[in-house]
Amino acid sequence: MPRDPRYDVLFEPVAIGPKTARNRFYQVPHCNGLGHLHPSAMATMRGIKAEGGWAVVNTEQCEFHPSADSSPLVEMRLWDDRDLPTLELMTARVHEHGALAGVELAYNSYAMSSMYTREIPLAPSHLPVQTSRPDPVQCRAMDKDDLASLRRWHRQAVRRALKADFDIIYVYAAHNLSVLFHFLSPRWNHRHDEYGGSLENRVRLLREILEDTLDEVAGRAGVAVRISLDELVGDKGLELHEAEDAIGMLAELPDLWDVTLSDWSNDSQTSRFAPEAAEEPYILNIKKLTTKPVVGVGRFTSPDTMVSQVKRGLIDFIGAARPSIADPFLPRKIEEGRIDDIRECIGCNICVAHDEIAVPIRCTQNPTQGEEWRKGWHPERVAPKVSDSSVLIVGGGPAGLECARLLGERGYRVTLAERDAELGGRVHHEAGLPGLATWGRVADYRTNQIATMPNVETYLESAIGCAEALEFGFRHIMIATGSTWRRDGVARHHQHAVPGLSDQCLTPDDILAGKRRGKHYLIYDDDHYYMASVMAELLAGEGNTVSFVTPAGIVSSWSTAALDQHRIHRAVAQASQTLLVNHAIVAVNSGSVTAECVFTGRQQELACDTVIPVTARLPNDALYLELKTNQEAWRDAGVETVSLLGDAYAPGTIAAAVYSGHKYARNLEADIDEDAVPFRREMPEIERRDSA
Repeated sequence: MPRDPRYDVLFEPVAIGPKTARNRFYQVPHCNGLGHLHPSAMATMRGIKAEGGWAVVNTEQCEFHPSADSSPLVEMRLWDDRDLPTLELMTARVHEHGALAGVELAYNSYAMSSMYTREIPLAPSHLPVQTSRPDPVQCRAMDKDDLASLRRWHRQAVRRALKADFDIIYVYAAHNLSVLFHFLSPRWNHRHDEYGGSLENRVRLLREILEDTLDEVAGRAGVAVRISLDELVGDKGLELHEAEDAIGMLAELPDLWDVTLSDWSNDSQTSRFAPEAAEEPYILNIKKLTTKPVVGVGRFTSPDTMVSQVKRGLIDFIGAARPSIADPFLPRKIEEGRIDDIRECIGCNICVAHDEIAVPIRCTQNPTQGEEWRKGWHPERVAPKVSDSSVLIVGGGPAGLECARLLGERGYRVTLAERDAELGGRVHHEAGLPGLATWGRVADYRTNQIATMPNVETYLESAIGCAEALEFGFRHIMIATGSTWRRDGVARHHQHAVPGLSDQCLTPDDILAGKRRGKHYLIYDDDHYYMASVMAELLAGEGNTVSFVTPAGIVSSWSTAALDQHRIHRAVAQASQTLLVNHAIVAVNSGSVTAECVFTGRQQELACDTVIPVTARLPNDALYLELKTNQEAWRDAGVETVSLLGDAYAPGTIAAAVYSGHKYARNLEADIDEDAVPFRREMPEIERRDSA
């Protein structure tokens, strides 16, 4: 299908100093939990983005000195020449598909603790590190010798980056994650010498390192500056007007400006709290300050939004991290006129969350993310069917839909039976909750894809029992019937039922089904992700009184990894009449609950009409268990396998359910050693030295 001419502007080449990007699609530096520990996986993942049409593919943060160690996070390193093979592997994979490779050289300063190296981080001023734990580490204020050392280390890193064949080299001053940003910000720079005080002084180190980089590069690569425009804390920190003035001071020095917000939680806001192109108000004037190309971000998923920003002269490149994760082939699909085939980012930050806990990132929409090398999963290619087997999938939620989509793509004959009137399962219901509308894309993408497949039949309002499952001679039966929220309070804090709770509660499933009872709801959160908080917003928005109790010290504690816990906590505090942390409910009475401090055991009574326990879930596996007990009937029915998928196997995230369906569909009828490690591993080299 030919490209829609409306999008031609997105495929114009753009010069970045001595290099030329083949189009305007620019994968900005983004972390991925692979880095220096999993070099082949990292390189393959980046190479697939280049194959998918991204004209520029960058590394994540690349530490250039041991005192900038970001452990336990897994980033790139360029400490010495021994790090070159990892980087060379990445540039080779990116160049193989005609894209430019960029490296973001980083010295984290206050942002990391150097817990692995035990070196003291250097910073503008004597302040503790600002890590999420927080670590008991304080940075050393840099003196003139330290500043000279930093410039020398950065020059050495630039030389190594050129040796590794990078086309674009970053001077990083963004996200509250860089020493150069910390010098720019009056919040972090308390100096009284020529590197502190006035904006011109605070820009000085950025200018010096930028000039050093240009000198080292000497026209052999493009030089980019990544800078944050606003910390969104008012005049305590860097504000937009000062950032614009800083860009004006350096306007024509770099070959490209990559502009963002600070900190990372502002630059990568979840869709629950920010729409697509949310950063547009901050970038309106940037191109008026420089003739050099500008990269902007905004979780871009709509080609029309991309075109609008380019044609209005706001940006030259469509910067993307999360959209390039959700669909590495996004540019190619636009170029080939396959807009409906794009897996749009839902802005859930499941990718960010797993990088934050130092494991390979994953994606709700793209289950191949992080598996490209270790499992050989390509986001756009899958092996064809092994046989003419027919497959029954019971349940049209995220696991069932993904399984049906991929099996259909492989060529299997698939029947998908869903008991409800619409496909989507939990996604369909949860997308109606406050802030979660874009999560519906998980179901939309898959239902649209299977609608084009003549070998996939879908039946709605079709409850399947054991007899029906065995009736039509399917060779493989997959049960993806989801899970149900518990009514008894059992989860992390309580391993036994809370007295009186089951009789006095409505579960999230009940609320989603439209059930209500009374006007004062007490939400008890022992799940610690998003569900309890959106229940609070929903019920408060309907005019009810809401109380919120959790045994954790903060609301939605797991969401710290997804960078939106502080926004969720604020939303719950605004929605709730009472917010009680570090408390568990231990009894439920008519009209009240007993809450107990998890530390002291002190109890208090809280009034409410109805309790909503957001605790654990139970898999809906009754059909599977019934089929398993009737295996003697399988042979006559022609059934070879019966399997559980997604939440019906073990309740988890939507991303886990999609992955489960994808994994099963990839592996169906494959010759797999069930006792072997199910993926490739890159093992560390043992460096042997004499004990002397």
